[in-house]
Parts: sequence; C-alpha cells; structure tokens
Amino acid sequence: MRVAVVGAGISGLVAAYRLRAALGAELELVLVERRDRIGGTLHTGVLAGGPVDLGAEAFVGRRPEIPALLRELGLEDQLVHPSGRRPLIWSGGAAHPLPTGTLMGIPAEAESMAGLVDEATLRQIAAEPDRPLHWTPRDDVSVADLVAERFGAQVVSRSVEPLLGGVYAGLANSIGVRSALPGLAAALDAGASNLSEAVSRALPPPSTAPVFGGIRDGYRVLLDALLSAAAPELEIDTTAQDLTRTSRGWRLAPVGECDAIVLATPAPVTADLLAPVLPEAARATSRIELSSSAVVALALPVDTPLPENSGILVATGESLRAKAFTLSSRKWPHLADRAVAIVRASFGRFGDDSLLALSDAELIAAATEDLATVTGISVQPVTAAVQRWRGGLPQYAPGHADLVSTIESAIDAVPGLALAGAYLHGVGVPACAASGTAAAEQILAGQTN
Repeated sequence: MRVAVVGAGISGLVAAYRLRAALGAELELVLVERRDRIGGTLHTGVLAGGPVDLGAEAFVGRRPEIPALLRELGLEDQLVHPSGRRPLIWSGGAAHPLPTGTLMGIPAEAESMAGLVDEATLRQIAAEPDRPLHWTPRDDVSVADLVAERFGAQVVSRSVEPLLGGVYAGLANSIGVRSALPGLAAALDAGASNLSEAVSRALPPPSTAPVFGGIRDGYRVLLDALLSAAAPELEIDTTAQDLTRTSRGWRLAPVGECDAIVLATPAPVTADLLAPVLPEAARATSRIELSSSAVVALALPVDTPLPENSGILVATGESLRAKAFTLSSRKWPHLADRAVAIVRASFGRFGDDSLLALSDAELIAAATEDLATVTGISVQPVTAAVQRWRGGLPQYAPGHADLVSTIESAIDAVPGLALAGAYLHGVGVPACAASGTAAAEQILAGQTN
C-alpha cells in the first residue's frame, strides 16, 4: 500500500505515525512538506542557548491526545505543567487581574468583572437574568454579537477578545459561538433562559488538574519523535499539486500514484488541491479565512523584576502594538532556572497584518517598549528571536460547522482521501493531533471495506 501525507505539521505527522503503526513495513509512506522543515506552525527555536517555542507553547491539559502521544513515544518525562500563576489584563492603561469564573472571558455573574468594566456594564450584566433571550436551536452568531448585546461592548473588548486573540489571533466578530464555544451553544440550544445561565451551565466543573500542559524541551521533541516513528520518505521543501483520481486511487505531483492521500494542509492549500476533483468541497474550504501573527521571544537579564504573573493580555482598543505577553519564566517552572528571563510577545489580529511587515528589529523594539509599558520596569533584552506566522490560524466564523460538514460529506463519498488540520475541528494542538488520527483511521477503514 502506498500513501502520501501532504503537510508535515502536527496533524500530518500524527496521521503518518498512526498509518505506520497500523500497517508496519508493508506501508510505502511519503510525507510531502512545502516548507524547509517539519512542524508547520509549531516551531522550537533557540534563545540564549536553550530551546524556546516560537509558535504554540502549551496545550489544553484536559484533552488526552498530547500526553498519550508522549507516553506512546517514550517521552513521558517531557510533560510539564505551568506554575499556577494567573495572567493580568491590560485595559485602560492599567493592569487588572484576569477575571475568574468566565467562559473564554464571558462572565456568569457581574462580580467577576468588577474593576475591569464600568458600573453601567456591571449593572447590565447583573440585569441579564431579567431580560428575555431569543435563541433558536442551531443558531450561530459571532461571539461579539451575542456578548455585546447581552453584556455590553466593554466585556467584549476587555475580557473576551484578549482570550480569543490568544487562541485564534482573531476578534470576537470573526469567531462564531457554535464552533468556538460549543458548550455555550449547547446550553443555549437546551433552553438556557439567559446568557448568564448558559455560561454557568457550560463552565467546566471545578478541578485541581492543571489547565495546561507543555513540553520541557519544546514541541520539536514530539515532532522529531513522530517523524522517526513514522519513517516516511520525506519530500521537504516540495509543493504538492495536480491531485487527480486514477483507477488505482490517486495521483499527486511529484509523488506519483498512491492508493490513498491525506491532505493535512492549510485551508487555502487544501482548497486548491481539491478544486479539480471535488469542487464543492473546495469552494467550502476556500471560505475559511486565516489570520496572521508574529511571536517575539525576548531573553532578559535573569534578575529583571517581572510581575509574579503568567502573562499579560492586552484588551482591544489599547495603544499598544502587542496583543499579549507570556512571562514564560514565571509561567513555566522548568524555565525559571535558565540563565535569562524569557518573555514572549505576540502580535497580530484578524484583518490587520500590518505589524508583520515590520523588520525584526522593529518588532523587537515594539515588544520591548510595550513590555516596559505594561510592567513599568526598564527592559533590556540580552537577545531575541522573531517568528512570523502568515496565515497561521483559521477563523471559526459563524457557520463554520456547516462548512466543515459540507467538506467532510464530499470527502466521505470518495475512497482513499482524508483531511486533517486546524481548520476542521479545533485550532489547538490536541485537536490537530486528533484530526490526524481521524484521517488515518478513515484511510485504514477504506482499505478494509
């Protein structure tokens, strides 16, 4: 059996690993990657002599996929958890504690917003149970439309968007409730009488388990282990094109004929590949928009008096250029022993790529100046690293689930073809890994039918 996996990000690598594990040496496996390295939007660089992730640095701890992969690959000792320090929100030119008891920044009660929003907004949140909510099951609106109408614009800009910006590099008006907050949509569908009640229902139960996990030496450890275990013929710095169906299965340049294909590529690339063979799926995929971002990792003198917090999120509408800071040496205990203090600054929101056009030196200067503003301390980087992510994150707009249903229905109708990636069922690393597993299972199921 000959299978090509297109895209060597975490989704494609997991798909390749699962296929090799199931089929063993009889599988002829080709992995095609257009970049000059594996990993996609996961990338571990070197800063001040040690590893630092310049893309995602954490994963949601309550999902099992990444810990399970680490165990399978003999990397259990690489699993680390944050210190438990909480982030701040920079709003109105001041730092505020991140509100507790919220769902992606949406409060269940007014008290959690005290100090972050004005008194009029607090009264509006408190009055929510007395206001009728008109919601039809299967409705899908933007997070901004729902939250601003019920709780006011300040909750959106000061509480919700700082969190959404970290997950999607998006804005509340570019993200749909149903895909980004399925638990909230389910509570509304089930008849919650108001938004406060829906948030209360959707909040996860209290737990002492860590919310997030990480990998001590960076995601490259997992990526390299997956590649080694999958043992594919690796076509790096190579663009896949001209997907066609054949009597055997599929043909793809420059790979040639294959029994099956996994497309683990970004939505626009997938759309282009699908256009000649599944035009309806291609049209749906092309409607998924992407956001760009950049990460600046700063190495500061180890005695820099950073706040005792995990990070600082920036409300929209502020004069700062950065949208968030991760105080990595405060957040991750394993980084606290480094000879430098590490801070990551994030830039970029959906619809505005202007900051990515700045030079590395200009981005480093912006990160340094904004960090000094939000911390009130003098910041003198020892060294820095810059990573741009153009089109790195899909936007889960209202109606996203319907687009994905259209795409997957078309794919299901043809044998030997599967999709994986961040644009399908979640942008987080665990969701991408799950999509790779699902794609491999789809290919394997087709071979046994």
